[in-house]
Amino acid sequence: MLRNYLKITLRTFWKNKLFSGLNVVGLGIGMAAVWLMALYVFDEWSYDRFHAQADRIVRVVHYAQWPGGNLKLAPTSAPYGPALKNEYPEVEKVVRIHPEGGGTITFNDKKIEASDIFFADPTVFGVFSLPFLYGDPASALQKPQTIVLTRNLAEALFGDASQAVGKTVEFSNHFPNTVTGVIEDVPTNSHLRFSALRSLPANYTSGWQNFELYTYLLLAKGSDARTLEAKLPGFFQKYIQPEMGNVDYRIELQPLTSIHLHSQLDYEIGPNGNARTVSIFAGVAVLILLIACINYVNLYTARSLKRTREVGVRQAIGSYRWQLIGQFLTESMLMTFLAGLVSMALVTAALPYFNQLADKALSFDNLPATWLAVVIFSLLIGALSGLYPALLLSGFRPVAALRGMVGDQSGNSLFRQSLVVFQFVAAFALIVCSGLVYRQMRFVMHKDLGFNKEQVLTFHIDSQEVRQRVTALKEALLRNPLIQSVSTASNPIGNNNIGGTAMFFEQNGTISAGSQVVQKFLIDEDYLKTLEIKLLAGRNFSESFKSDLWEAVLINETLVKQLGWKKPIGKRVKYFIDAEKNTAEARVVGVVKDFHIYSLQHKIEPLVLQMPVPADKDNVYLRIQPDKVTEALGHIRSVYRTFDPASTPEFHFLDENFSRQYQAERKQGQILLTFTVLAVFIACLGLFGLAAFAAEQRTKEIGVRKVLGASVASIVALLSRDFLKLVAVAIVLATPIAWYVMSQWLQSFEYRLDPAWWVFALAGLVSIFVALLTVCFQGIRAALANPVKSLRSE
Repeated sequence: MLRNYLKITLRTFWKNKLFSGLNVVGLGIGMAAVWLMALYVFDEWSYDRFHAQADRIVRVVHYAQWPGGNLKLAPTSAPYGPALKNEYPEVEKVVRIHPEGGGTITFNDKKIEASDIFFADPTVFGVFSLPFLYGDPASALQKPQTIVLTRNLAEALFGDASQAVGKTVEFSNHFPNTVTGVIEDVPTNSHLRFSALRSLPANYTSGWQNFELYTYLLLAKGSDARTLEAKLPGFFQKYIQPEMGNVDYRIELQPLTSIHLHSQLDYEIGPNGNARTVSIFAGVAVLILLIACINYVNLYTARSLKRTREVGVRQAIGSYRWQLIGQFLTESMLMTFLAGLVSMALVTAALPYFNQLADKALSFDNLPATWLAVVIFSLLIGALSGLYPALLLSGFRPVAALRGMVGDQSGNSLFRQSLVVFQFVAAFALIVCSGLVYRQMRFVMHKDLGFNKEQVLTFHIDSQEVRQRVTALKEALLRNPLIQSVSTASNPIGNNNIGGTAMFFEQNGTISAGSQVVQKFLIDEDYLKTLEIKLLAGRNFSESFKSDLWEAVLINETLVKQLGWKKPIGKRVKYFIDAEKNTAEARVVGVVKDFHIYSLQHKIEPLVLQMPVPADKDNVYLRIQPDKVTEALGHIRSVYRTFDPASTPEFHFLDENFSRQYQAERKQGQILLTFTVLAVFIACLGLFGLAAFAAEQRTKEIGVRKVLGASVASIVALLSRDFLKLVAVAIVLATPIAWYVMSQWLQSFEYRLDPAWWVFALAGLVSIFVALLTVCFQGIRAALANPVKSLRSE
């Protein structure tokens, strides 16, 4: 019987090549989208689960709120970890990770710029699963000035990773580190990505409010993170409240496996994913598959009227209904199996492009299991998609079916129309979302940041000797007219890594006892000029006032508003100068216009600017002439070589720094656009098939109308009218859905555009145009057919 089913199925496919081809291609594309998105979602979900003790590892983060300000920070200060271990027996081990261990690493004549090197406690290998290739994990970071390399960095430095242990590498300023181990490269699905770990100095500590490193706890077996978290208000009262005063403060213990998708705090150690985005992408993939399945159901039920006599004959010669259902389900499952093969071919071809688009390294690791999944999934989709058409076709009454009379099909037609509406609801919503994502990306790329970022580049000074001679370096650079301005600062802005600190501000003539967390940034007297930042009140830093180094600060508008100062110039600011809580006092000498040092996902925070000591003048900012970039870079390299012959500066343009922070959103937009095109294409395939069927059903009517003088345009309008009504209904239904989804997505930006009405209108016009173009092709084809043949058709 199965052989007979297959034979009839193949004959039916061949007889209806157009509809069969549309179904196979549409389903194949839909299934390919699901496979790609399944790989993406699984990879996002798998982050940090490879650690053997992942279920017992938590990260310490904290939140605080006070009148006029708040913080939500991933990093903590150095004392947190040791104090937590001493206070609570639930904490088995603590590891602290400081991200500022990178720089230029040198071995003999090899020099590698490695910014992704961390300092870590020796316990790091007892908490995280980092397999050693060479060396002893128990002692690897116990001694000062030791380093453990990943395989990739070890091979880059030594050629053979097995030769690395015992060698000495140097960082800037001839700072030696002994290689004590080589580990496997960190998996890509880790929120902690690094090329090496250096030993954190023994007994390393700093002030409680110097939030500069990340604290991880390994909980004892049987301990519960939520139970421990409930005890932490007492920890705040004992250790932190004396420092921060009466603020609404909360410590949270984040499970390691939730960090990548569920943590969106300030100063994350690396770019995280977003659970909401992953859910949206998964939903989009399912939508595309539904659209493809709807195509199948629509085309199959539409073609059912052509098979009524076949059903009647089968029933007349004794076929049972279950046998008819079996026949039609066999057709459905064979078609989806062919679509599954098409989908695998599409995924294989598209995976490299998709990896580049999503910045992933996805692959089918287990090919036999993959093919088994394809077969099972295809057959399941075939059974579900084919069930309704099978029940419909097998339910015809024999006598009526033999006469081609299947009764009132208005319900069947309404069902098909509902499915078409659903398809275009999804397609229209995706078009709107893609348009709004593109618009927001243009906004963040071109918004005024409070300074002129064009043609400004930065580079890092590794050598302490050069930092001491930075004034001479600036003068040498400015001798060439290609260099318009030069300044130095403690960090390049736009990398989202400036950090914060606690300060005390004058209120009502006295300095407040409670501190406030602000962003602190060190700049020299030429910084405002180089970046063209406006000074709103007071004066800039000046070398003429030697006391400015310690006793003067600039602040931004946001801090003035937050403190409620009417006359900020001359107000006092107290700040910590060392880990022993010694303080110094400065006065506000100027107020600058708000400018962004972070990307637009972050709002402008209170900012204090101070002058750097020579050791902190490690980042040079230069404004260069726009039309001679190559010549300007050559001059900078030439001048810098006279100060540090062993180093070559690595340039970073400020606009690229900021642009890099939107990389995830841009890639999300590109993925969404790709899937939108797929959804619209699949929907149009279905519409094309239904339009072809409608034209075939009305062949005689079209012939009569042409004989009576109907024009091609009127016949096309006749065939198009009903479909365009369905698209219009879909637009009305999809508009509030798209508006809600995009309003939620835009919440991740502190500075954003509201969804504009014209984007919805434009998306509606695009949807109508695409639908009209699809239907018109079949309408014109039918209208141009010979009316004699049309009138003779049965």
